[in-house]
Amino acid sequence: MKQEVHNEEKAAGKTSGMFMMLLNIVLMLAGITGLIYGITLLDGGPGGPGAIALVVICGLYVCLIGPVMFGGLKILKPNEALVLTLFGDYYGTLKGPGFFFVNPLVSAATPAHGEPSTGAIAGDKKPTLVVGAVQAGAAAQAVSKKVSLKAMTLNNDKQKINDALGNPIIIGIMVVWKVVNTAKALFNVDNYIEYLSIQSDAALRNIVRLYPYDASDDEGEKSLRGSSQEIAESLKAEIQKKVEMAGLEILEARITNLSYAPEIAAAMLQRQQASAIIAARQKIVEGAVGMVEMALAKLSDNRIVDLDEERKAAMVSNLLVVLCGNKEAQPIVNSGSIY
Repeated sequence: MKQEVHNEEKAAGKTSGMFMMLLNIVLMLAGITGLIYGITLLDGGPGGPGAIALVVICGLYVCLIGPVMFGGLKILKPNEALVLTLFGDYYGTLKGPGFFFVNPLVSAATPAHGEPSTGAIAGDKKPTLVVGAVQAGAAAQAVSKKVSLKAMTLNNDKQKINDALGNPIIIGIMVVWKVVNTAKALFNVDNYIEYLSIQSDAALRNIVRLYPYDASDDEGEKSLRGSSQEIAESLKAEIQKKVEMAGLEILEARITNLSYAPEIAAAMLQRQQASAIIAARQKIVEGAVGMVEMALAKLSDNRIVDLDEERKAAMVSNLLVVLCGNKEAQPIVNSGSIY
């Protein structure tokens, strides 16, 4: 059984384009000269088989072979590649900037890499593909047969996903990627950008359902909001595993938007406020108790005043009210005894 050649990328045979172009021009000029000379011999009288052969050969090269040879000239810019096929079989990939000459019978495979248009993407907006700092248009890319090897950014639209606790959240991601195997990208999938977009959505859902939106510091649990670096690494590994067959490399994957869904946002805000208030009160009480203990210890060590248990209780009560109260305490001067 013949092994499939599109699983691995191979280099296409090439030579200097400038040399072959000049050589072809010289041969075509020589062919035109020979054609004129052969026709002159035939017009002047019986030129014989040699004149007929000269006319046929020169005319064939000038009208057919020469123009076909020009079709083998290819120009590539930095970080561009051409995937070449010969009579339907994968011939090789042409990489590297420069002016090259390849087999003129090969044809460049056209990558179907327009914007994704699948129903798997939430929302009305389509994901956008950004090359460098400029957004690449689908129409411009559909015309080009060259495969870009640059690092590109895919911004998928926001999605509504349930986290580990079942809370609906709105989340969006950004994926930085590039093509590393042009044969896989063009022959293993129909549209590698659309494939990447769908697989990114699937990977995002798999990762989000494993973590809660938020977790307190005491719990020590990873969360989407508090463990952004760990989530980004897990997301990158998950997407890379899914797009390996498309010849893509994931350079970075990060969450760009994270919020609760509108239907629970108000309730979750109140919950966060309550948790923050409780945590703040806990810190205040811990500090106040420590200050009261320090005050009683200092009074006892320095023998400033001898307090019985009832006076200590009253002093502790007053200090806790002053230290833990939301408003400033109003002092009451007691000029007599508490007994």
